[in-house]
Amino acid sequence: MTAKASIGARFETRPAPPLGGFNLTLLAIEVRRLLRNRRTVVVTLIFPIVLFLLFRSNKRLVPVQGTELTVATTMIGVAVYGAMLAATSGGAMVSIERGLGWSRQLRVTPLRPAAYISVKIATAMLLGFVSVAMVYAAGAIDGVTMSPSAWIATGIVAWAASVVFAAFGLFMGYLLPAENVMQVIGFVLGMLAVLGGLFTPLNSLPPAMQTIAPYMPTYGVAAIARFPLVGGVFDPTWLVNVIGWTVVFAGAAMLLFRRDTRRV
Repeated sequence: MTAKASIGARFETRPAPPLGGFNLTLLAIEVRRLLRNRRTVVVTLIFPIVLFLLFRSNKRLVPVQGTELTVATTMIGVAVYGAMLAATSGGAMVSIERGLGWSRQLRVTPLRPAAYISVKIATAMLLGFVSVAMVYAAGAIDGVTMSPSAWIATGIVAWAASVVFAAFGLFMGYLLPAENVMQVIGFVLGMLAVLGGLFTPLNSLPPAMQTIAPYMPTYGVAAIARFPLVGGVFDPTWLVNVIGWTVVFAGAAMLLFRRDTRRV
């Protein structure tokens, strides 16, 4: 047996730590690394506020002219988009790690793919939470009115449901090179936002788009986030949409992570 094979065999038999290596120390390190990336933080936190101000209307409680959306539901949609952008950007930072060879270095550690993906998703979700909070603060200052319970419920759901995009960011980060990932993600998120009805009502879209909208990852997130405000009958397919896409993206990210760490 060669020295290289002997070292590899020892690492393969090394017992996995609790929770596959997921721990608060690793999470804190990832958060600090994220906060040091000032460009990502500024874009993901400031841009959604600017977008909301562009979509706002002087009519606070009635539908915005030509649509079925009130300023409150538009604010929720922009908050979801902000959480999407923040969570996806946070997850996609793995593309930089891949370019630096960090993924291959993880091969010699007992860190499990599921634990690594979980840490990345938790870090991305933290940035998404801050993004939602800032959009809601801007809405409150601008005059948006909702009941206290609606503010809390829609904000929590807008943030929590965006977990699907943290997984999406990880998937894209492992799929694309660092120099292309953010350009591609920006375009894809914009298309998903339009097709999923974040900014415009679905009935204003062409019939073909209305048909495919329920299958978009943004559709379930937007519908669930607005439900505490608009009420009506909760459609279980919204939840299926969110869970299904989260599983698909997280599973694909873990497969790509395994592929990277197996490279010599």
